[in-house]
Amino acid sequence: MPTQRVEAPASAESAVLVPLKLPRKAPVFVDETHTQLVRRARKMHKVLTETYPDAHCELDFTNPLELLVATILSAQTTDVTVNKVTPALFAKYPTAQAYAEADRDEMEAILKPTGFFRAKTNSVIKLGQALVDDYDGVVPNKLDELVKLPGTGRKTANVVLGNAFGIPGITVDTHFGRLVRRFGWTAEEDPVKVEHIIGELFPKKDWTMLSHRLIFHGRRRCHAKKPACGACPIAQWCPSYGAGPIDPETAAKLVKTPA
Repeated sequence: MPTQRVEAPASAESAVLVPLKLPRKAPVFVDETHTQLVRRARKMHKVLTETYPDAHCELDFTNPLELLVATILSAQTTDVTVNKVTPALFAKYPTAQAYAEADRDEMEAILKPTGFFRAKTNSVIKLGQALVDDYDGVVPNKLDELVKLPGTGRKTANVVLGNAFGIPGITVDTHFGRLVRRFGWTAEEDPVKVEHIIGELFPKKDWTMLSHRLIFHGRRRCHAKKPACGACPIAQWCPSYGAGPIDPETAAKLVKTPA
């Protein structure tokens, strides 16, 4: 479909690429077969790939341990906030042994801006102890081992596998789950079931980047309360089109990047 560029406000990501002819109303896929669903989902992913060529993990890290800790800290807060505290944290605790032996009060002081800092401190110290006791201080690269670690569920494990080890994984966070339901890819609410259902729609090699692109889209355009439908490049395949403003200029004002 031909496209046009709608200028976004200064706070948004440059110009917004949108379809030249937006749907008049939401498309309907009631009788969609599984094969048709796969084709539609992959078309949407292809366009999201073109829309977000720089999609990536937005947590700062240099090794698996740093990413694991940062992901645990990201619960109930933003990646931006986590990235502000981790430089000091990583400098003070460069190894699993250092986390295991950490002074609780000192760590809590560093983690306080992330919220729930006492529980997070407890998780990180226990994580360090488990890594030292069971894995010689090295972060394992297997899902079944990662999920046994303190503070580490499937979402965190898949973040680490995909971004620190290059092992494909689907990260079902709040944005991902909300978008796949909004897209009509699944109606399932359970994160583990969502992970498996969506995994069947795409080649395994695409899983990690699919997660990043949907998360980027959820943070920048497909907002929970007021999605920028009129500035959405995948509107023609989305059954939820119209949940937010469909006027391109109005929608463009809603497009944003994380602070």
